[in-house]
Amino acid sequence: MLKIPGYEDGPLVQGTAYLADPFFWPVHLGTCLRGEDAQRAAFGADWDAAMKLYRVLSAEREWPVFSVPLSSGHTIHVVYRNIEGDHGVDYLIHHPAWSTAETLAVDDGHFMGPGMAWSELLSAARQPATEGVDDPDARLLLLFPTLGDAHLPGDATAALTSALTALTVIEEPAEVARMLLEHQGQWTPAHWWLEDGVRINAGGHSHRNPSNAFALPAPRLSEISNALNGGAATGHPTSG
Repeated sequence: MLKIPGYEDGPLVQGTAYLADPFFWPVHLGTCLRGEDAQRAAFGADWDAAMKLYRVLSAEREWPVFSVPLSSGHTIHVVYRNIEGDHGVDYLIHHPAWSTAETLAVDDGHFMGPGMAWSELLSAARQPATEGVDDPDARLLLLFPTLGDAHLPGDATAALTSALTALTVIEEPAEVARMLLEHQGQWTPAHWWLEDGVRINAGGHSHRNPSNAFALPAPRLSEISNALNGGAATGHPTSG
């Protein structure tokens, strides 16, 4: 079984094999596909096949984990938390110098986020890797549910469309990309800015908003901001 420091709740297993299934992606992005039009565009006639896969992914006996290594030495772990009555997807980040992983975002009925701005999502997706999930398109779609950015660049739709085209059987990937970016995660798209070189946001449910009582400590915020933007590891073993 896999181990993530500080995350001891369930039977973690490698989920990488699921990424080759084109139905995985609309299932994974499901909470971002709000409304019948979005669901129809993403799943089309494949709803039954996608729901069969969803039942496998959410089985309590195994919790699939998808690991996205960053150039800094940090790793983002995407964990399907399959607790009966409390299913969800946890987005964690960890560095070997840390005693425990930190939560970037939580995609469930009690959501927490956003965890990333668009520029960070794109940077994390495109950082080279020799292990874990190494395909940039897969990394982009895998981490997309952490997004919450009120100021998207003009080329965001094209980047997301390209990933959907490469990895899914969605018939109108540009339309699905547009709808995904319109709604993004479960939270209201947040405003992000740099404060003393650290990217933070104003989201009321985000661990990266220092004004929230549950925000990550300042050293962690700084290190995570640096890592997501492709910086080198700082090696600060902050508490937690």
